[in-house]
Amino acid sequence: MGLPRSRYVKEGEEGVYHCFSRCVRRAYLCGYDALTGRDFSHRKKWIVDRLRFLASIFAIDVCAYAIMENHPHTILRTRPDILASWSDHETAAHWVELCPQKSHIKRKAIPSLEEQI
Repeated sequence: MGLPRSRYVKEGEEGVYHCFSRCVRRAYLCGYDALTGRDFSHRKKWIVDRLRFLASIFAIDVCAYAIMENHPHTILRTRPDILASWSDHETAAHWVELCPQKSHIKRKAIPSLEEQI
């Protein structure tokens, strides 16, 4: 049974955590799937690159990782000392780097209240 993150992670305290996430329904994350004959080994580089990218944005250290055929394991350390040194502007810059605004999405203009009446 899972517990809320607040039970494990204490704000302002450094912590080391073992994180993992399993695939379901015989799905393969990486490696060779004998049932379908497909090779998913190319995904390991994607996962490692994404892990490096996310570690550069968040105030965490990746102490160790292992990418298995159907699940990844990571040992992560939170760094409240780094987080405390960030200004509001730096925090916003990290957020924009993680979630850049999509310019190719066409959005309909919301009609003003006068136009709706």
